[in-house]
Amino acid sequence: MSFLDFNLKQPIQKAIEQAGFKEPSPIQKEAIPVILAGKDMVGQAHTGTGKTAAFALPILNMLELDGSVEALVIVPTRELATQVSDEIFRLGKYLGIRTATVYGGSSYSRQLHHISNASVVVATPGRLLDLLKSGKVELNPSFVVLDEADEMLDMGFLDDIKEIFTYLPTNRQTLLFSATMPDAIKELARQILHSPEFISITKKEVTNQNIKQFFYVVDEHERDEALVRLLDYKNPKKAIVFCRMKVEVDRLANFLNAQGYNAKGLHGDMQQRQREETIKSFKRGKTEILIATDVAARGLDISDVTHVFNYHIPFDPESYVHRIGRTGRAGREGVAISLVTPHEFKQLLRIQKAVGSSLINKEIPTSTEVKDKKQKSLMQEILSQEVTSEAVELVNLLESENDLSTVALKLASMVIKQDEQFGSERIGKSLAEIERLLAQAQRELSRPERRGRAGRNFPRQGRGHGRRSYRR
Repeated sequence: MSFLDFNLKQPIQKAIEQAGFKEPSPIQKEAIPVILAGKDMVGQAHTGTGKTAAFALPILNMLELDGSVEALVIVPTRELATQVSDEIFRLGKYLGIRTATVYGGSSYSRQLHHISNASVVVATPGRLLDLLKSGKVELNPSFVVLDEADEMLDMGFLDDIKEIFTYLPTNRQTLLFSATMPDAIKELARQILHSPEFISITKKEVTNQNIKQFFYVVDEHERDEALVRLLDYKNPKKAIVFCRMKVEVDRLANFLNAQGYNAKGLHGDMQQRQREETIKSFKRGKTEILIATDVAARGLDISDVTHVFNYHIPFDPESYVHRIGRTGRAGREGVAISLVTPHEFKQLLRIQKAVGSSLINKEIPTSTEVKDKKQKSLMQEILSQEVTSEAVELVNLLESENDLSTVALKLASMVIKQDEQFGSERIGKSLAEIERLLAQAQRELSRPERRGRAGRNFPRQGRGHGRRSYRR
């Protein structure tokens, strides 16, 4: 199936092709025809499955572009509001679509001005309700989307959502998306939707088949060394490293920058402007590694993330799926890598069972293997390098006092010195050790007396260490 099968307007199809979308994702295949038919819908799908395009494409196709706000999208966080607004603008740019992003912490007057010129408004619940209650805006959208509904429930926005809908017209098409379906969300759907179609993406489809998933087993004190070794070996173009705590994000960002990486942290304690600048820098490729907490990364929609690293494995399968869903987007291949200690094997096995996909165990490359790989890459880079006039002049100057062999050796030594390896020759467990430890964890999980405790007690996580100087 291709996007041509939906018979969307030509300007939208042009934007789809320019965005590099190859074929519809499962949620897009199911949802787009339902929405185009004018039906209310409940979609159960995780972040990273193509939800935004699933509702944006059919809504854009049905807009009359009469100068009013025709569509309203409600999302839980400022970051997600910005991401969704950007995506809708990108998909509708050849229609001349204007979007307005509404969230707290930004100027009321500027947002009101944007709303007055927009066809689509993307808003967080708190600021939207403020505007509606104050009478500053009146909205009569034909389409209303409630995105990440379970996140809004967790963040305490449910009452705000219900009140917002008292200000909206009843003759509307309403779409609700949620990764999970707790009773409170089911009740909300019953209240605000009319005879909706239900679409649920299965576990197998939720875990993107384009994402290769690996785990490496280390001792607690080896985490930092292991992360640097894997970054060196994998050489990702754009990577996100997930941590559990804000303090860990700051520490790890400083640590990686000290090792020569261009890394920035993202967490909830940062000021909004700083967060926006960090995301923009990462999207534009100025920052190669983004280190983030789960909450801060909610809704991040950056299509060219090549690798996701779990510095600590998350506590639950939902978080794992959300994390790895940041890579392997828009038909591209992605890699998800988790660092795991033997104490975390039970968590790993529960996650693997819940998401219905295999995580492949691997050994961390040795320092020698990384050197060999880098040497081959360096040779190819040198041989393909274009010779400039400045280089010819420099070599001529050097050759006047040294033979060419000595010049070449000195230049090679200088390059190699800048790329010294960090950490021990060997890091982490061997494949044989991993297999033995995994078998032991599986036996313990299968004991009846242990089942009731599964998932309750987790070891405290320490910090990896490593202080040797290193330049990438």
